[in-house]
Amino acid sequence: DGAIVVGDGTTDPVALTAFSSSTGNLLSAKGGTIGKQTLYVPAAAMRPESSNGCSAMTDVVTTSGRPDIMGLLFDGASDEHAQFSVAFPKGWNAGTVTFRAFSAVTDAAATDGSDTVSWGLQGLSVADDASIDQAYGTAVVVTEATSGAVEDIAVSAESGAVTIASVADDTLTFFRVFRDVSADNMTEDAVLLGIQIFYTITAGEDT
Repeated sequence: DGAIVVGDGTTDPVALTAFSSSTGNLLSAKGGTIGKQTLYVPAAAMRPESSNGCSAMTDVVTTSGRPDIMGLLFDGASDEHAQFSVAFPKGWNAGTVTFRAFSAVTDAAATDGSDTVSWGLQGLSVADDASIDQAYGTAVVVTEATSGAVEDIAVSAESGAVTIASVADDTLTFFRVFRDVSADNMTEDAVLLGIQIFYTITAGEDT
């Protein structure tokens, strides 16, 4: 009574498995693999780095009473950087992550339809009583075409796998996001609105 019965696709009653409060959590009983998760980090949660940093948060008005374009401006002449940190849940598999960037342009000169902008990400996990003064992991860059109109959002493709340096459970993970001007061709500023981080968890709760 009160159990969930899961079959294996046959009519053989011996192949049925019952899960109830006495047999434990259904997810853990099936191996505990929950899968891919999404974390959105808005530009407002990032800070320009102290060296080679991007511009501070900037608001660009569209039409009164409508959303402002709120983001970090990254120059087109040299690489600029911003930083943020994430404490991943314990269910995280402490593996690689991927990302995609949300950006916009506010300069009409950048809307000829042929410009591209490239965003990079690298990470470092720091454990309790360990130094923050460590090198980030290898950066991964994704390039996207800018929109043909000002105030349009550009959403990049999902990046390749980002390997985080010193990755481990129960750490604070620092991320460095930057514009890689050597990989794009837009000379104007690009406005980073935020990024999505995709990571994998293997447990349904954090005990």
